[in-house]
Formats: sequence, structure tokens, C-alpha cells
Amino acid sequence: MSKKSNPAEVTELDLSDVDHRVGKPVGGGQLWDPCSGSDIRRWVMAMDYPNPLHWDEEFARESRFGGIVAPQSIAVALDYGHGAQPACVGRIPGSHLIFGGEEWWFYCTPVRPGDKLFQDRRFHDYKVVETKFAGPTMFSRGDTVHRNQHGALVAKERSTAIRYLSSEATKRGMYENQLGEIKRWTAEELTEIESLRHEWILSNRLGVSPHFDEVKVGDTLPRRVIGPHSIATFTTEYRAFLFNIWGTFHWTAPEGLEDPWINQDPGWVEGFGFDEDGARIDPRKRDGLYVGPSRGHIDADKASEVGMARAYGYGATMGAWCTDYLSYWAGNEGMVRHTKADFRGPAFEGDVTYFDAEVIDKQTDTPWGVPLVQVKLRLTNQDSAVLVDCTAEIELPY
Repeated sequence: MSKKSNPAEVTELDLSDVDHRVGKPVGGGQLWDPCSGSDIRRWVMAMDYPNPLHWDEEFARESRFGGIVAPQSIAVALDYGHGAQPACVGRIPGSHLIFGGEEWWFYCTPVRPGDKLFQDRRFHDYKVVETKFAGPTMFSRGDTVHRNQHGALVAKERSTAIRYLSSEATKRGMYENQLGEIKRWTAEELTEIESLRHEWILSNRLGVSPHFDEVKVGDTLPRRVIGPHSIATFTTEYRAFLFNIWGTFHWTAPEGLEDPWINQDPGWVEGFGFDEDGARIDPRKRDGLYVGPSRGHIDADKASEVGMARAYGYGATMGAWCTDYLSYWAGNEGMVRHTKADFRGPAFEGDVTYFDAEVIDKQTDTPWGVPLVQVKLRLTNQDSAVLVDCTAEIELPY
């Protein structure tokens, strides 16, 4: 049974190491190696995104791309820290972090095998609000600009991190009180899930793009399902983010700053920090599934220590799911230009995630210089609980 907090207790976040960093560039990790075809295949496999353009060499060679090309969502996999690095700045003792949302802008520069992305990062801002989950909670935002080895702009991301005191979230036990037993799916239910998944795969496997003039407000996109989520799927997702692989990155810092935030301790609660010195000899000590802040994703006991009750998925993964789903509908001649996704709740072990989307607007005069279709996307679980609300603008041929 979860503990209840005492209303007389006063809980505050220590922001003394945060305020002076607002608006400043920050450091982080940089991958050593260019993106490979296997990296792309590993990513789409982990995201359960079977678009043949990203894994089937023969199919891709017959496309307008002439070979394997990465999905638009690959940018976050070629970054450090699941994209949250510039939103997790400053030490807050006793804290933990979950993802609050992502906003992406894409610029018509595809990522191919052999490309290498470089990142510029900045801590944008933060606010503190009172939440049922953890009392005083920081919502902090950070910006990342992704460019390739030629300096071409690939994407921009604004990530939102939710930082809170682990002890307060544990005392409140919101998810422990809300969640029942892990869902056990019947054979009949699993067959229905797989049938829906297969229907979605076939909905646009050839990559045919709808034309702007053909699309109407009120049109719905084919429904998608991912799951059931499990320790195996969470682990597969984690390993597809390349910085999680031993020795794949090095630390970088913006020039000219006296105190750039690079790899300092954000104040993780005991048992969730990295051992940077020890990892020079034993890389498992910097492997987030064994040691570090991500271990709660695959360990229910550790998840309970940070208020999450059971193993759960990754916010950056949900953001990638949104982009992939919309890209699949847009086809090989279309492109997702902008997404804004607010994360309402995690994908827990045993759950499935459903995707439902509708065209809500058509815009002929846009800042991008091309007509755009606006789509509202919602991700829910089997109990209709909302995981993600996403609004996106998509370029289609016209």
C-alpha cells in the first residue's frame, strides 16, 4: 500500500543551480560514428515501424530515394539523452525526470547511411506547478538543432522534461493507486490486436501519398496499434538509441562558456546515478538499464522508487511513434513538417497503445511556403486513457 503525504509537510525544489542557466547554450554527448544502415534498421525494428523504405534494400532501391533512407524520427536516436539533454539542466537534489512532450520541425534533409548528425543545444525556460503526481513539479524546456556533416539543417526539437522529487511522488503513489494488475491478454484478444496491426501495415506499404486536393477535413487516418508492451519491447527500444550502446559517444561543450552544462549530476535520487569514473573500466556502470536513471523502465521495484509503480515506456519513443505514424500516411512524396506532442501518461508494461487521427484543417498559405494538412492525433491505451495528444502539419503533393 502506498504512503500518503502529510499536508503539513512543505516540499520545495532546490532551483539554485537552475536559474542562472536559463537561456544559455549547454553541452552534451556527440556520437563518434556516422549513421549506418544497420542503425536505421535497428531503430525501425524497435519502433515497430515496418515501412520497407527503411529496412528493405531491394524495395528502397526502386523508390525515388534510390536506397535505404532513415525515417524522420531517426534524429532523436542519433542524439544524446533521448533528446532531453537541454531540458535537464542544473542539479536538483533528490529528483527524477520523465518526459512531458516534444515539438519537432523538419527541413527536407533526409538522413541516409553514412550521414552524421551534430547538435547545438540550449536550455530554454522552465516553470514550476503543483501536480497530483509529485507536488511541486518543474516543467523545463530545451532546444536542439540537428545538422548533418555538410551543415544542412535536418530538424529542430524542443523537448519538455518533467522534474520532480522522487520521495514526494513515492509518498503520493498516484499510479500505484490507479493501476490494477498487469493486463493478461487472451489468445482471442491478441489475435485481434495482430489483425489490426497487420491492416495498418498494409494501409500504405507502397508509400503512395494522398494529394492535398483529395484530402478533406474530417478524413480519418487508418488506426494503428502497438503492443502489448513488455520488458522485452522496452529493452529493444532502449538499445536502439545509439548513445545507450557502450562507447558510442564523447562529451562536447559549446565554446566560450565558463560553466557549460555537459554531464554533471542532475541530482538523481540514490541508486539512479551513473558511475562515470567506474564506467571507464566497466561500461555497465554507465549503462542505464543496469545503472542509471533509466533502470525503472524495465524494473518494477526501481519504477516504484520514482513514483511509477511498474515498468514503463519512454517519452521519446512515443514522440517517434507519432512521427512515424504520420509519415506512413503521408507516403514517399509527403513529409511531416511539424509536430507538437503533449505526453499525458506513460505506456505501462502489459498495455497496448492505439493511434487514432483526423484531418482538422487544410492550410494553403503557410510559413513553410507550401500548403499543409493539419492532423490531430491521439494515443490511448486499452482503457481509453490518453497517453499523447499530438497536432501535426503535413506536406502532401499538390
